Amino acid sequence: MAHNTQVSTVSDTELLIRRSFDAPRKLVFACLKEPEFVRQWLLGPEGWTMPVCEIDFRVGGKYRYVWANADGRRMGMGGVYREIVAPERIVTTELFDEDWTGGETTNTSTLTESRGVTTLAIRVAYATKQARDGALATGMTEGMEAGFKRLESLLATMAAAQPGDPQ
Repeated sequence: MAHNTQVSTVSDTELLIRRSFDAPRKLVFACLKEPEFVRQWLLGPEGWTMPVCEIDFRVGGKYRYVWANADGRRMGMGGVYREIVAPERIVTTELFDEDWTGGETTNTSTLTESRGVTTLAIRVAYATKQARDGALATGMTEGMEAGFKRLESLLATMAAAQPGDPQ
């Protein structure tokens, strides 16, 4: 099964990001909400770490991520959990410290599972078409794919630690 991040424009202001993983939905969901797992995979290109990963995983709760590069660059962002339907849907707001996305976005992550393969679909709603196009121009897809490859490895390790667990 090919594992590639697919990004499409679904409206003038929205992107749809899709990626499938050979893992049950409950494991993928855990990797989206638990700081110990998020720190391991949500890193983008090589050379970045996540010194700050704060998650208050409840409706109305906040999250905060700060990434750091060996050359001293830092990038931070955060938001609020608007909706949580475990293990199938998470809706958050998102705003980067250096607002390169043209304002706050709303991200809707949906997880569907079929025959042990989970598809993560993230719909990102930007304030304007220019903001959406600007985000696309940053090369974000490559960074996301690097993180998703790490997530794939983490999920394989987690699944191996749970032999005989069908879900």
